[in-house]
Amino acid sequence: MSNLLELDLTNISQGTRQNLAGMNLRGKDLAGANFEKADFYGSNLMGANLTGANLKGAILRCNLRGADLTGADLREADLRGADLRGAILLETQVEQISLAGSFLAGAILTNLDLCDADLRGADLRGVNLVGACLQQADLSNANLSGADLSQADLEQANLQGAIVRGTNFTDANLLCANLKRQLLSKAMIDGVCVEGIG
Repeated sequence: MSNLLELDLTNISQGTRQNLAGMNLRGKDLAGANFEKADFYGSNLMGANLTGANLKGAILRCNLRGADLTGADLREADLRGADLRGAILLETQVEQISLAGSFLAGAILTNLDLCDADLRGADLRGVNLVGACLQQADLSNANLSGADLSQADLEQANLQGAIVRGTNFTDANLLCANLKRQLLSKAMIDGVCVEGIG
């Protein structure tokens, strides 16, 4: 992997794809940096401080385990298969984000707007999604075992094939969600709106 010292981060030009693939940026302080459309494929950003960073449209198919993405702009970012275990995504902009096949176990995703998000096959075991907006999100084949989705809005979300063993749906909105009603017997569903579920 390349060394950060060889890279002048101040010369990243907005709107062009910066090639940062395979970089070792583990634990680096990159708060507020402009990485719009940057390519981090295969890079190591484990424990990096990316608070307030501009990562709009970036390719982040890499190791972001334990990274702090508080207030970062991840709109249109590609995080398919990314390792986000233990990452912090508070007040993060995530519109049109792709998280298919990503590893989010232990990540903090409270109150995120994940409407229309692609979370197919994502590992969301034990994730805190309290109050998250997941309207029309694609959670098909995702592992939601032990996840906290209390007060989450899952209206018209696709949960086909999702694992919901021990998932907390207390006071969640599952109106017209694509989920077999019998699967909810393995989840906590006090106060859940289940109208339109088969």
